[in-house]
Amino acid sequence: MSTNNVLLPERIQKLVHALSNGVYERENTIRLCLLAALSGESVFLLGPPGIAKSYIAKRLIKAFDDSHFFEYLMTRFSTPEEVFGPLSIQELKDNGKYVRLTDGYLPTADVVFLDEIWKAGPAILNTLLTVVNERVFRNGSEVLPVPMRLLVTASNELPEPDSGLDALYDRMLVRIFVNRIQEKNNFKRLLVGDAAEPTLELDPSITVKAEEYERWQRQIDQVVLSDSVFEKIYALKMLLESEAESGNHAFPTEELYVSDRRWKKAVRLLKASAFFNGRNEVNPVDLLLLQECLWHSPESRNVVNSIMRRFAQEVCFNQQEALAVAAEGGEDIKVLAEDINETLGHTMDTEMSMRKEKFAVDLSHARRYSVNMSKNMIKLVMLEANPSVSEKEKGDSRWVYVDAAEFEKKIKSAPCDVYGYVNKNENLCVLKFDVDSDRRLLIKDIANRPVPVAIAGVDDNDAQAFQDWQERNDVAIKKIDESKHLIRLARTQLNAALPHHFANSELLELLATSITDAEETLQRQTTKFEKSAYRVRMLTEYVE
Repeated sequence: MSTNNVLLPERIQKLVHALSNGVYERENTIRLCLLAALSGESVFLLGPPGIAKSYIAKRLIKAFDDSHFFEYLMTRFSTPEEVFGPLSIQELKDNGKYVRLTDGYLPTADVVFLDEIWKAGPAILNTLLTVVNERVFRNGSEVLPVPMRLLVTASNELPEPDSGLDALYDRMLVRIFVNRIQEKNNFKRLLVGDAAEPTLELDPSITVKAEEYERWQRQIDQVVLSDSVFEKIYALKMLLESEAESGNHAFPTEELYVSDRRWKKAVRLLKASAFFNGRNEVNPVDLLLLQECLWHSPESRNVVNSIMRRFAQEVCFNQQEALAVAAEGGEDIKVLAEDINETLGHTMDTEMSMRKEKFAVDLSHARRYSVNMSKNMIKLVMLEANPSVSEKEKGDSRWVYVDAAEFEKKIKSAPCDVYGYVNKNENLCVLKFDVDSDRRLLIKDIANRPVPVAIAGVDDNDAQAFQDWQERNDVAIKKIDESKHLIRLARTQLNAALPHHFANSELLELLATSITDAEETLQRQTTKFEKSAYRVRMLTEYVE
């Protein structure tokens, strides 16, 4: 971004505010029309009569310094002379040339508004197609450049199928549905306000000069579309095509078809959005503007809007991918914990005593520890996170020490209580042990939840297993770290794009909320994950 454009976003915001002043529920339309004008694209307004479509176009002319406005209401009786200028009788008589007097007509206008566009005849529409395509007007043998920066067309209907108007309609890049005023207070202000249209006078310092406009067009083309943003555009394209192929709609599939030309023109609109927001690279937030570029009819508009909502909530900033990666990491650590429990969890033996089956444990290979002068202590390691196994020990219990002889004696008749020590706490406390139906040795936490345990020196002799577990744990941690990175990047990129002068406020709010929701979801997942991952990482130390 060149240094003389640093204040451009603020200037554009002032321009939008000035153009919108006194126009109720039309600010979004004015924003998009201004962006289209600043990037040289055309706009189609669909909506019933009497909703200020021409008033919007007339206001936009004020944005340009020393500019000319042309407005015309099409009918089936309209002639090319009324749009492009009358024939010069003098030129025809003197030189035999078929030349139009274009001053004051469309070929010399900067902003053009054509109402009821589809009622025009082929002679007008064919010439107009050339003007829109090439920005030139063929006047006899001369080819005149057309200064038109913005073409706003409007209608309360769409072109008839097979009418031959698809090519022109396809060039109306920005398509906006303009409805009647919806809010009660705005409707009241409309009715009781001044009957005369307010005079709009803009500060000359914010109006667009011809030299600026030409310079901006060159700078817009230099804005970068990164590979990552392209991938998101392609993902949106795939969503549209998938919806078209699904056949879950009553309108023709072709109405969800977007031509390559429209995609290319839409990308330039995105670059313009980035440029006038003060950036030299397209941000994913700019992609929200595509909602007004991809629909064909009111029915397909509803589908596109639904797809764009999904895109904003799941795809725009990789929210869905980030949570999917986190969920994958969470599932990995869950499976890993199950494998550790299966491998290390101590399985009790049984023996018959007085014709009654008793539990038996072989502690001959169990490591011995000294705690508080007691030298015959064995160590039992918790294999799952837990609130604690004793009221005297706050926080997660990692291991307990119990007297080997007492434990060997009492566990025979599980469930049983055994005195012991928790973690490095030297306060003796009561520990509750049990054996489940699969003969797995368990300790009960303070919530009476069973926690599988391993006996140090008995169940931890496979060094290769411990190495494999650490490697799998590292892979799971990397997935969580990747998910965190994606969400942090999403937040950073969103903040970098705000305030955004053109994006639909509802979609922008959905997008921001989805990132916040993803952050909160990831935080919950991470809190649970980190306890399990930490336990795996410290497992070797716990069993020592």
